[in-house]
Amino acid sequence: MTLKFARLGTAGNEQPAVIAQDARGTEKYFSLLSLTNDIDGGFLAADGIERARKALESGELEEISAEGLRIGAPVSRPGSVIAIGLNYTAHAAESGATPPEVPVVFLKPSNTISGPFDPAPIPPSSEKYDWEVELAIVIGKEASYLSSISEAGECIAGYAVANDLSERDYQIPGAAGQWTKGKSLPGSTPLGPWLVPAADVEPGNLRLRTLVNGEIRQDSNTSDMIFDAATIVHHLSQYMVLEPGDVIITGTPEGVALSGRFPFIKPGDVIELEIDGLGRQRQEYYRAVAGAAQPVSFVSSNA
Repeated sequence: MTLKFARLGTAGNEQPAVIAQDARGTEKYFSLLSLTNDIDGGFLAADGIERARKALESGELEEISAEGLRIGAPVSRPGSVIAIGLNYTAHAAESGATPPEVPVVFLKPSNTISGPFDPAPIPPSSEKYDWEVELAIVIGKEASYLSSISEAGECIAGYAVANDLSERDYQIPGAAGQWTKGKSLPGSTPLGPWLVPAADVEPGNLRLRTLVNGEIRQDSNTSDMIFDAATIVHHLSQYMVLEPGDVIITGTPEGVALSGRFPFIKPGDVIELEIDGLGRQRQEYYRAVAGAAQPVSFVSSNA
């Protein structure tokens, strides 16, 4: 039985759920409140995915209706959001960079996480806001100074779709560049719609696509990644402690606006991103107003 984990409800009041698909492709939603208050690091570290699977198989979970409910990010506010840059050769080339010999690593604030269908703000002064479809890794158990890549693979709870929205004028100009400034904006990491358990995903062979106003911009495969998922986790564990619930976004393929082939995001644009087996996002973009309160995009129900 294929499982997908989701968080349903208004921002700040999401409830944990599991979606089960039977052999005929019929999907049903079940509440996880009998097992956990949220899909977070504690749930994942306590073997929550397998406990949910067993509870579902034994008929212990209550079936619910998801009709009309907002879909939030599939994991509660992570302690860390770690990002990998220039991880596809063709994207490095379109960015004017040499493909890296070791992973390029930067951090994003955890408050950049938003729901996969939430309205997406363009920063007030932004003229070069850009999309990036990415495979997201969700960590399931602590990883520190791992001894092997195979050990790293065992620390991955599952995978999701992410959009690493990037303001290129904030990110690139200057001798050193300012990646953190360009990638830390409110709502700049839409995540989801689901967390799919690692056991049900072949991360090295997944098609990724981005459509802007219905037109394809990115169309690639994770087989083109320079550093695969387990290699990334192993590498990061040598420099930081990865904790359950942390999210790693693994880089984007070619086809971004930075290439010069496409216009940057403008108000009214609709962007859809999808990865085989992991679902599809859709965001409508609007211009944020300086000095005005922005819509709450993601607040953990455990905050």
